[in-house]
Amino acid sequence: MINIKLELKNVVEQTMIPESKAFLEELNELISSNNACNDDIEAKKDMESFLQELNTILNAIEKDEITDEQAADIYEKIIDMLQEHEDEE
Repeated sequence: MINIKLELKNVVEQTMIPESKAFLEELNELISSNNACNDDIEAKKDMESFLQELNTILNAIEKDEITDEQAADIYEKIIDMLQEHEDEE
């Protein structure tokens, strides 16, 4: 059986954090070049919070503070989010 916590950790570390950091970098470039709108500034705040949440998830996995069921729920939500993003492109 798949270790769901390991799968969750991998998707967070290998996909979610790098993609989120890349988007945050794009937003920072827009803001620093004065080409950002209010939505971009709000998106930056949201992305910073999201990155904190991802790190909280990683810490909880490392400290074994979440159950397999909780990990599976989070994993499912992340996969759904990735699929929605892929469908938009």
